[in-house]
Amino acid sequence: MSAAALVDIRYLHKSYRRGSQIIPVLEDLSLSIAESEFLALMGPSGSGKSTLLNLIAGLDRADAGTITVGGVEISALSEVELAAWRAAHVGFIFQFYNLIPVLTAFENVELPLVLTDLSRRQRREHVGTVLRLVNLEDRMDHTPRQLSGGQQQRVAIARALVTDPTLLVADEPTGDLDRVSAEDVLVLMERLSRELGKTIIMVTHDPRAARRASVIRHLDKGVLANDVEAAAP
Repeated sequence: MSAAALVDIRYLHKSYRRGSQIIPVLEDLSLSIAESEFLALMGPSGSGKSTLLNLIAGLDRADAGTITVGGVEISALSEVELAAWRAAHVGFIFQFYNLIPVLTAFENVELPLVLTDLSRRQRREHVGTVLRLVNLEDRMDHTPRQLSGGQQQRVAIARALVTDPTLLVADEPTGDLDRVSAEDVLVLMERLSRELGKTIIMVTHDPRAARRASVIRHLDKGVLANDVEAAAP
């Protein structure tokens, strides 16, 4: 792994079984992601983008190959170890927000902290900090149905940030948003990478969204294209 790489993937293979068929999804894939990089993964449906994201985030296991994040070979961890690593090191941003409808924005963001050793006062401070960061401090007592789609996604980003994770992984984070709200969310993600040094891996079909990233990689039929495209500044 190069000194600057936070994520190092070597010779990754992943297949799924469909009846008697074995469907290859990723084949002999190698990839390095630098610390503080904002990487956009693009490619047609079925190219393996979400599968790769789930493997990096520790939600799934590869058939062969290694994944190392921050010096930890997560592909060698047990299920219990992997769950603990995921909780400490990965923040998730989903297309449909995955907020709990009966909880306020504050309570949704606080959820990842409830099982930690932090006191109630410390949790409140952490939640207040990230809600200010996403410019939603004045909406902390609102439930998801009282918020716009863009505001809900910013709550979801705050929830992903509240544990100060090593990685932020985002699967089509603007796919359910109008253009203005999508732009607001992408500007926020860009700031998180450039100003706070967060490493972000985003799956997207949208070229406009990808251009907000610092690096664009293209995946097709389980294979990364040789080109590495730097997004426009």
